[in-house]
Order: sequence, then structure tokens, then C-alpha cells
Amino acid sequence: MILIALAGVGAGAINAVVGSGTLITFPTLVALGFPPVTSTMSNAVGLVAGGVSGTWGYRRELRGQGHRLRWQVPASLLGAGVGAWLLLHLPEKVFTQVVPVLLVGALLLVVFGPRIQGWARRRAEEAGRSLEHISPGRNAALVGGTFAVGVYGGYFTAAQGILLIGIMGALLPESMQRMNAAKNLLSLLVNLVAAAAYTLVAFDRINWVAAGLIAIGSLIGGFLGAHYGRRLSPGVLRAIIVVVGLIGLWRLLAV
Repeated sequence: MILIALAGVGAGAINAVVGSGTLITFPTLVALGFPPVTSTMSNAVGLVAGGVSGTWGYRRELRGQGHRLRWQVPASLLGAGVGAWLLLHLPEKVFTQVVPVLLVGALLLVVFGPRIQGWARRRAEEAGRSLEHISPGRNAALVGGTFAVGVYGGYFTAAQGILLIGIMGALLPESMQRMNAAKNLLSLLVNLVAAAAYTLVAFDRINWVAAGLIAIGSLIGGFLGAHYGRRLSPGVLRAIIVVVGLIGLWRLLAV
């Protein structure tokens, strides 16, 4: 019980700052003897609390993003519903085989995000457009990418935050901290939909003791992660995302 609660604290903190906290709690539950699907469902339910505290901690950075989030929020909700349905109907190995490829792609976007943003900024200046302008094509790509990550998050949850940061970093003229705030909100919504679906359809397959311990731990961790994460410089935050992503990739491939 102590190990599960501590894993929840770590996952909540990492989710608030980076994403991919599931890569702590999910292996912990599996190592303690819980079946993989039970671990996925119990973990998704428990991490909702950490998502709430992490999103609340980043509430100031969310201001002024409503015009874009009104498109991303429905995409995340719909994607999460599809992903939760897939978890209940497809073998888990279907997505776990794809996760490493997605994670590598997301990390490349995180690393080269500043160059992509710089290229987009130069094009906007040459065309005489506002630096904040987002073309319909980019907005469509953003919504499509958000939906795809929602599907992935509703199914597996691990590293969905890194995927979101990678996509937004390549498409949006936003700072790392503001993108991180949007990532926290969207990841929370995905976890909420997935948790609700698991509770309604597979209540007896969730280990509620484990979910409760993760909830308590992640609630604390989310506050801590948001408190300290908001003070990090963009370069440091980007470096932490890459390091955590590489560790997660190693763990996934090792399994």
C-alpha cells in the first residue's frame, strides 16, 4: 500500500510537469501482481485526482487559451471515449507495440519544436500576419492530433502528455508553460472519460484499493509538481520532458 501511494505521488508530480506518470504507477501495479488491464483501469481512475490538482496549479497559464481549447476539448473527449472502448475490446499488445514509435516521434517534436516555431514565425512575418495567427490547416492538424492522442490516452494513458506537448509545440506559437497547462487540462479530461467508462462498464475489474491509494498520492504529487514545475525555464522543462520520455521508452522496450 505504501509503494502504491508513493508511486501515485511520483506520477502526479511528473504528470503535472511533463506527463507519462503512468510509467511509474502502471509498472508498480503489474510488479505487485495486478493483471495488466486491471492495472490500466485502476491507474486511470486513481490519476484523475492528480490531474485535478495539477490543472488547478497551472490555472493562470490557461488564461487566454479558450479560443483554441474549445476545439481541442471536444477532440480529447471524443478520442478518450474511442480509446476506452478499444481497451475493453482489443488485446493490450495492439497499442503497446505502437507506443514506442509514437513516443520517439513526440520526443523529436519536443526537441525540434523551437526550430519549427521559429520557421512558422518567420513565415508569418514575411506574410504580414500576426504571430498569434493559426491557419485553418494548422488548426485542423492540431484538432486531429489532439483526437488521436485522446484515443491513445483513453486506451493506454502512458506518455500522452509528451505526445500532446510534441504536437502543440510543432503547431502553436505558445510558451512551454502555457502548452503544459493546456496539456494538463486535456490529459485530465481524457482520464476522466476513461475512468468513467471503466467504472460503468467494468466496475468489478477495477481494484478500488489501488485506485484510492493512487488518487491520494497523485493529488499530493499534482500540487507539488505544479508548484515547482511553473518555476522551470522553457529549456529546463523541455530537457526534463526528453529525459523522462527516454526513460519511459527504455522501460517500454524492456518490457
